[in-house]
Amino acid sequence: MSSHRLDPSRTGVLFFDMLNVYFRGADGAAQRRMEPIVANCVRILKAARAVGIPIFYAKADHRPDWADSVTLATDTDHSLQPWPDPSHQPPFRPAATQGSWQAEVIDELRPEPGDYVVLKHRWSAFHQTHLELSMRTRGIDTIVLAGGATEVGIASTAYSARDRDFNLVIVHDACGSPHQGNHDQFMKFIFPRMARVRSTDQAIGMMGKG
Repeated sequence: MSSHRLDPSRTGVLFFDMLNVYFRGADGAAQRRMEPIVANCVRILKAARAVGIPIFYAKADHRPDWADSVTLATDTDHSLQPWPDPSHQPPFRPAATQGSWQAEVIDELRPEPGDYVVLKHRWSAFHQTHLELSMRTRGIDTIVLAGGATEVGIASTAYSARDRDFNLVIVHDACGSPHQGNHDQFMKFIFPRMARVRSTDQAIGMMGKG
């Protein structure tokens, strides 16, 4: 196995939760933070299509009545703010619900016929989805992973991929987090133990060499 190239016949690109709710539906600061990440994902998408690498989209798909969502006991909310009263947390209400604009993939990365859209209900793109089956039937053993958030869906999916014996290329400047410190911690000290962490330029170069 080469660490410097990707075999298009054995590689898949997975975009995680690149959805309207996290980009166009977000506040101005979040959109500005996401702009370079989206641009890099677009570059990866074009490079992958050019060499025939299959494209996969992991996409949140919660029921509109939130009956498939669970409120877990946690110390903080998603912004890492402690609950005023931990014994009375508000119910978890995901914004990306079935059929909503919020749950759609952003226009810049719009899926095409032949791509794979993986509807998921938890953080990991592998949890009770067809992702592994679809990749195995294509002979894929290597995943190029991009999207966000780094410490949530990217991390959960990376751990799941590693435990299923997939090789990983995690594209550090095509992933993002509202908390830059969390992003840096994973990219520098955690993901290198289970993956090749590369820039967009490097990942595209690996596709070309394959």
